[in-house]
Amino acid sequence: MRAACRVPLVLLACGSFNPITNQHMRLFELARDHMHCTGQYDVVGGIVSPVSDGYGKQGLVLAKHRIAMAKLALQSSDWVKVDEWESQQSDWTETVVTMRYHYERILKEHEPSTGTHSSPVGNNTNVSSPAPRLKLLCGADFLNTFKIPGLWLDDHVEDLVGRFGLVCVSRGSLQPERAVHESDTLYRHRQNIFLVREWVRNETSATEVRRALRRGLSVKYLIPDSVIDYIHKHDLYTEDSESRNEGTVLRPLVKQAQQPLKSLND
Repeated sequence: MRAACRVPLVLLACGSFNPITNQHMRLFELARDHMHCTGQYDVVGGIVSPVSDGYGKQGLVLAKHRIAMAKLALQSSDWVKVDEWESQQSDWTETVVTMRYHYERILKEHEPSTGTHSSPVGNNTNVSSPAPRLKLLCGADFLNTFKIPGLWLDDHVEDLVGRFGLVCVSRGSLQPERAVHESDTLYRHRQNIFLVREWVRNETSATEVRRALRRGLSVKYLIPDSVIDYIHKHDLYTEDSESRNEGTVLRPLVKQAQQPLKSLND
């Protein structure tokens, strides 16, 4: 039974998921445990949102495959779901725009109706429960992307961290605390950044999985068997697929660089 004082929380993970790995899914479980232990939140749902093909990253297989693999991987989860909205956009969508879309949807589902309302995962709850919140779930390396010139707009960072907040899972030697300390914006909103330490180290990365697959090596126990079967069935992650988007500038860098010019022309 949900504690009356706890705020319903939905965790959103954006990324390539190329392919989704056991580590991706493990982040959700770690984050839920941590947020429950704060005594402030009740995690009621998780969303996996694969990026669109417009992202332009080298080796990115088509969204329809990444969506299918994510759905197969999450069949055993009763609270984390795959959402296709971002992947269906013709252009790359800024993370904060994706968060705004999902938060509006979550709030609409929360609206009272005939004495009860639906939570973000479809359960009926009492009208008096607090409005749900949405936070971005990410790995520790995500915080370092704020340092990359031209990758983020200042107002997007402000909205992402100040309005929504981050649940950041740290692994290995990465030091997210330093990233927070070195950024004035992150430091100002540090109370809205939840740092989770993964003590059982798992260095699995989608990059290494793809490399092993290209070389004909086993990836069993790194990704679900159902995903392995799908990859082999559709002949994904070959030398040819790795050359996809080769030499293409990431769409975020192109789009953000155009932003000042667009503002002047408006």
